[in-house]
Amino acid sequence: MASEESIEVKFRLADGSDIGPKRYSPTITVGSLKEMILSQLPQDESNGPKTINDMKLINAGKILENHKTLAESRSLVSEVPGGIITMLVVMRPPMPDNNHGYGQMFVIPNANSPLVKATYLALAVLTWYR
Repeated sequence: MASEESIEVKFRLADGSDIGPKRYSPTITVGSLKEMILSQLPQDESNGPKTINDMKLINAGKILENHKTLAESRSLVSEVPGGIITMLVVMRPPMPDNNHGYGQMFVIPNANSPLVKATYLALAVLTWYR
């Protein structure tokens, strides 16, 4: 791979730190870049991303798709020829885990509650009168 073909990219994290700059092949996918970033993040953080789907790469205000290549994801309008492309890394906070006491996303009412009994009765009556 010649250096003219490669694209120099650095990744800006939310805390202001950078990963890179490093040269990549134009044929590398965004998903592969995310895997590389994920492998370089501290693994001891409990609030960090677990998969590449917990992470977004943004270049020139555009969210990049995992299946597209780096060449397809470039914004030639906003790039300086021969310059370093800075991509923003946005990480989704982990979803609450019900097994660890963070609560439930949806509250399922008790089957014996008056509201549930009234709902079942109303549905039975409506179904019977159909």
